[in-house]
Amino acid sequence: MTATQFMLSGLLSAGAACALAGEPPTKASELLESAIRYEHARDVKQDYAEAYRLYCRSASLGDAHAAYIIGWMYFDGRGLPLRADLALGWFQKAAAAGDSYAARLLKRFRGIKPQDDPACPIKRRPLINHPNRKGIEALVKRIAPRYAIDPQLVLAVIQEESGFNPSALSPKNAQGLMQLIPETAKRFGVKDVLDPLENIRGGTAYLHWLMRHFTGNVGWVLAAYNAGEKTVEQYQGIPPFGETQNYVRHILATYPKTVHPVPPALRGEKLF
Repeated sequence: MTATQFMLSGLLSAGAACALAGEPPTKASELLESAIRYEHARDVKQDYAEAYRLYCRSASLGDAHAAYIIGWMYFDGRGLPLRADLALGWFQKAAAAGDSYAARLLKRFRGIKPQDDPACPIKRRPLINHPNRKGIEALVKRIAPRYAIDPQLVLAVIQEESGFNPSALSPKNAQGLMQLIPETAKRFGVKDVLDPLENIRGGTAYLHWLMRHFTGNVGWVLAAYNAGEKTVEQYQGIPPFGETQNYVRHILATYPKTVHPVPPALRGEKLF
């Protein structure tokens, strides 16, 4: 369990204290953190059944992020049966609470009819989005200057990539806040791609590299982040792909600067 995860959850420090004291978690945020530990084997033996039970209880207490994660467990068949209809049912609940990434997945898989999960009915209260944005913003404001990248650009990328969802996972296996694919994560030394601190460092390090490679051309940097630097080199600009062009346009609507100062080289500094 990382210090970052404690900060992002707002009330997780209290949950951790309960866990250390052997007390069962009771709040939605505490249940969520315990579920994440069991799902990813962080300081405990991996136990998908226990993770699902805790995610269910957290969602029942109003945590939309727990609903989103259950959706991915069904969608990937990760510890649960492979059930796209149940996955979309959970994404629907998370999207209704304001999770923009879940809403994007609903549009992408609109041909699948969402179904409620009979093993975990949500009846008690409306779901609310997990309050982690302020913690993420604080991390970005601390990390981005180390790579001479405008924090507002990093935040705009996170908004477009994951909607500030630390557990976001795309059909192409891009993961976390900045949606790092395994190759990029390995390239920039990210060991735990779902750890917000490592994910932001890796994504920002990649933006630093791209900004130097494309001499501060923000449009080209964003296009390369989405489609790869070799694709941008091939087309000598933003490639004629609808997905990439929309991606660049959406981010520039939030971050309207088309030129960024070229960051200095990280002389002798290790990325991680």
